Amino acid sequence: MRLLHTMLRVNNLQESISFYDKFFGMKVLRQQDFPDGKFSLAFIGYGDEENNTVIELTHNWDTNNYDHGEAYGHIAIEVDDAYETCSKIKELGGNVLRDAGPMLHGKTIIAFIEDPSGYKVELIQKGTF
Repeated sequence: MRLLHTMLRVNNLQESISFYDKFFGMKVLRQQDFPDGKFSLAFIGYGDEENNTVIELTHNWDTNNYDHGEAYGHIAIEVDDAYETCSKIKELGGNVLRDAGPMLHGKTIIAFIEDPSGYKVELIQKGTF
């Protein structure tokens, strides 16, 4: 068994694809429209789906906004330097919700970014957890 993907429902597929590429270097692995179902899927990540866990972005054509509820938290991405990554994201116009620094009650260096659909992306600095 292995983890295949995490699915996020997004408000605008192209905007979300651009966000994850621009800020995190993720690439579209495959993309397909389903006109009969009025939705599109894009699978993004750092490598092929056979060997890597990826993110599935789902856009329902008739929905422009989703209620994220209280149960969902965030996705996490390991970075070499959370401080530098936050700085670059800010320079590129990204929304940094929490600047890089030690987590409360711990030593792990984290930061939080918000994607265009309002999902939280946690940055975790390599070697600090």
